[in-house]
Amino acid sequence: MPLVDTAELLRAAYAARRGLLAFNVVTLEHAEAIAAGAETAGAPAILAVSENTVRFHGGRPGPVAAAAAAVARSSGAPLALHLDHVESTELLHAAPAAGFGSVMFDASRLPYAENVEATAYAVRFGHGHGMWVEAELGRVGGKPGDAHTPGVRTDPAEAAEYAAATGVDALAVAVGSSHAMTERTAVLDHALIAELRRALSVPLVLHGSSGVPDGELRRAVGAGMTKINVGTALNAAFTGAVRAALAGDARTVDPRGCLRTAREAMAETVAAFLKAVAP
Repeated sequence: MPLVDTAELLRAAYAARRGLLAFNVVTLEHAEAIAAGAETAGAPAILAVSENTVRFHGGRPGPVAAAAAAVARSSGAPLALHLDHVESTELLHAAPAAGFGSVMFDASRLPYAENVEATAYAVRFGHGHGMWVEAELGRVGGKPGDAHTPGVRTDPAEAAEYAAATGVDALAVAVGSSHAMTERTAVLDHALIAELRRALSVPLVLHGSSGVPDGELRRAVGAGMTKINVGTALNAAFTGAVRAALAGDARTVDPRGCLRTAREAMAETVAAFLKAVAP
């Protein structure tokens, strides 16, 4: 199936008040697992490559993007390619040539006025190169300097002002989730999600969804959340499967066996998340 634009998938999900899952790609096996899980669930999904992953692959976005795009094109599921948590202007500028149809530009660490200025530039650049642009307002926990407290939640009035000032196509908001959670214990502020949905005319994005239970995710979508980002849950499935496979045969040297089980475990995780938010 041809690679689908993130904008196309997001507009459809937003209009129908459905959830759209974005899963982080680190290795080729991640991309293959996301495609397999989406096919199993019969749902679209987004392949998200983060700036951290680009850095892991030598700072070159092209190879990992090309691999993920090739997997998407060979899949029977509608899949889009997204560049996530970009803080580097250099990487932003490299995104179109690498084949990304969308980018999440993350200036959330900056003071508000500087965040607006940097994000508005990213939006102008992105739109000028045919890319859909997401940004973040409020501090989603789990990264250095962040705090997982009510005091860092996104304010609806400020969010509406920010969206108007920057022209973003979607907004990641802080409503109770946290990056890098390995236990699904997060409790979301559903009243705040509904208030943000009313205040904004662009899709809302939930980062740190690996730590959010299925029921909370379904309620979040019902309250107005559209894009749901999942990363740590796939990595936990990957490393858990590899650890178990290697422990079962201390003499193995061929990585394909443990990578196969890791890919299968991630595909099951992807399908489970997709089915959890299915209408």
